[in-house]
Parts: sequence; C-alpha cells; structure tokens
Amino acid sequence: MTERKHHWEDVHSRKREDEVSWFQAQPETSLALITEGADALASVIDIGAGASRLVDALLAQGYRDVTVLDIASSALERAKERLGVQAGEVTWQVADITRWLPARRYDVWHDRAVFHFLVESADRDAYRRAILHGTHPGSRVVIGTFAEDGPEKCSGLPVRRYSADELAAELGPDFVLEKTLRDAHSTPGGNIQNFRFCAFRRV
Repeated sequence: MTERKHHWEDVHSRKREDEVSWFQAQPETSLALITEGADALASVIDIGAGASRLVDALLAQGYRDVTVLDIASSALERAKERLGVQAGEVTWQVADITRWLPARRYDVWHDRAVFHFLVESADRDAYRRAILHGTHPGSRVVIGTFAEDGPEKCSGLPVRRYSADELAAELGPDFVLEKTLRDAHSTPGGNIQNFRFCAFRRV
C-alpha cells in the first residue's frame, strides 16, 4: 500500500462522511457546472470522489453513465452503502489518478478533491496524461481547487492554491477556460474554505 493510499484509507476509516472538512450535503456548484455543460446522456467521471454525494445528485438528475473514482476503497464502500440498490447503476473505480490511465473517454471530467493535493510536478504531469486519455475534443472538464486565499493544508497534507489563470496554465493548451467562479465552502466545523472552480472545454 502506498503512503498516499494509506493516508486516505485511514481518513475515511476513522471519520464519518459528515466529519471530513470537504463534506457537502448538496454539491450545488459542481452539479451546476456539470449540468449546464452536458445533458443527462453524457458520461461523467468524478475524480477523487470519496463518499461525495455528487453521485447521488447526478443519478437524481437522470445521469446513467457515471463513474466514481477514488484511491480509498473504504470511501467508495461507504458511498455504495448509502446508495443501496442504486449503487449498481454506477461504475466504481479504486485507483490513484497519478498511476492510472482511463480505458475509455468521458464527456465530463469532474474533480473537486485531487488536483490541489498534487504538489509535485511529476504527479501533475501524470494527472495530465490521465485527463488526456480520459477526455475527447468537446469534453467538459470541471476542476475545483483551493483558491489563492484558501487553506495551505488539508487533512494534514500540503496543497497548492490556484487562480483561474494558473489552473489553465497547468492543464495546457488542449483545454480552453469557459467559466470560473469562487465558492466559499463552509466546513462541518464552521470554517470557511475558499475554492476556485473552473470549467474547461477540451479542444
């Protein structure tokens, strides 16, 4: 087990779904950016989903080609348990995004959890390889990271904070920025974490 996987398995094993700082009862910003750019016939992958309720919201909106990926199997098992019989409508993938290449391409790539943890350039290079394998021209890419004034650490780990321009530069010329917005996330503990969301279109 890699150090990264061990860390996240431990976090999700020790804490309830609503105890982690990134918990959202309603993932409104992510859902809005996905649905405004792709209808329910689109294939969607959620990178670093953990036990996020985005999958619940997508299924409720009629999306039926949804893949949920996380490094921690314990997080995905929690999400499956919550969904019950609906879990059978979802593709579940346990993988470290920096060591995984998709076997297919998706219409929508969503990530609110992973990219800002990739503080090493080699890991960001591996992420770009994965996203290029997993999208096609016309795909919508929605990434939420900590904003320039967001936290410097999360779950005990260092993070990188991004402006829209910095995130666009990281993804490179294959992705055109279409929309950006700030989101003030209120943690279960009552703290505010500022996020920067960007919606790109692959060219």
